[in-house]
Amino acid sequence: MITQEQIAALVQEKIADSDLFIVEIKVSSSNQIVVLVDSYKGMGIDDCVGISKHIENAFDREVEDFELEVGSPGLDAPFVVSEQYQKALGKEVKVITQEGRKVEGILAEVNDEGIVLKYEEKQRLEGRKKKITVPIEKHLFFDGELKESTIKTTKIVISFK
Repeated sequence: MITQEQIAALVQEKIADSDLFIVEIKVSSSNQIVVLVDSYKGMGIDDCVGISKHIENAFDREVEDFELEVGSPGLDAPFVVSEQYQKALGKEVKVITQEGRKVEGILAEVNDEGIVLKYEEKQRLEGRKKKITVPIEKHLFFDGELKESTIKTTKIVISFK
């Protein structure tokens, strides 16, 4: 049986000197292999074909039959690895917290603990009748005890403006 580690090693070998990065690798018990790879500059069909051929050449189909799918995560797919957050720096993202709260804003910072989103919110300040727009910097964490500030999913916001 083909293992996830074998596939990961082959993909890493193929993408070593590029800006490509592995997002996800799945290998089922029936040898259905799904490889999701992304790039800081965007993925092309040639990248997918090259990875696919590299994997196919490493195995003998007479010995081990398998189904292989190589692609990139869709625009609407949630982020899985930190490289996807790095790629989205400066872009608008939508985060859903563990508590279920949606927060949309510009991804301003990414570190090992989490992210910083910047957005504006209308708030009523003390002593004022009207709400005013206030800039907000929201810190959200990959792992944490507070559900309201722990990230469940993050997706890029697709806009046709």
